[in-house]
Amino acid sequence: MKRLAVGPRITPEYSKWWVKMINDNVLRPSQENSQLIEEHLRVVPSELEIIKQDFERRNAKLKKKIEQIDE
Repeated sequence: MKRLAVGPRITPEYSKWWVKMINDNVLRPSQENSQLIEEHLRVVPSELEIIKQDFERRNAKLKKKIEQIDE
């Protein structure tokens, strides 16, 4: 005796329910948490860049102090 294995059948109602469930889980932009795309995509400076900026700031302060002492 031969047996025929048939997979589970999906009803149209189940298919509609599945599509609705998937679509309900998609994040939509809300007005409360809306950000400009530029803010969302801004580049965070690397540690090296932060150190470089700090160095340049301190260097500028020291140059001003040297100029004041020279006067």
